[in-house]
Amino acid sequence: MRLDIACGSNKQEGFTGIDIRALEGVDIVHDLEIFPWPVLDGTVTIAVASHYIEHIKPWLSIDFMNEVWRILVDDGQFCAATPYPGSRGFWQDPTHCNGWSEATFQYFDPDYPLYQIYKPKPWAIKKGFPVWQTNGNLEVIMEKREVADA
Repeated sequence: MRLDIACGSNKQEGFTGIDIRALEGVDIVHDLEIFPWPVLDGTVTIAVASHYIEHIKPWLSIDFMNEVWRILVDDGQFCAATPYPGSRGFWQDPTHCNGWSEATFQYFDPDYPLYQIYKPKPWAIKKGFPVWQTNGNLEVIMEKREVADA
């Protein structure tokens, strides 16, 4: 399965959509801040979250990333796009509450010292990411690691 997290009415073609709202194209209606999600362990090959992670309550960020990790197959990928913290795109939406910078993703990758602070489920930041776009967005691809790598 390929999962479009918080897809709204813009689900990616060929993906299963999950969102809190029962909109056209949403296949699974679920509050993404309630864990676990109604998705089986290790069944998702790729998960995308386009402009959602900035809406997650900050204290649920690690739980969110651990949940995405849970549903991914080994070596599965999580792709996220988010407005850069402090950018016009970040501040324009009154529901944006969680800024993710390049360093934020290092908290999830054991190759970086920041990982040692919380030690969540282990990820690898794909080489060449995160990427800052001139439109003020940040894009990242994370790959699920085995727990033994941590």
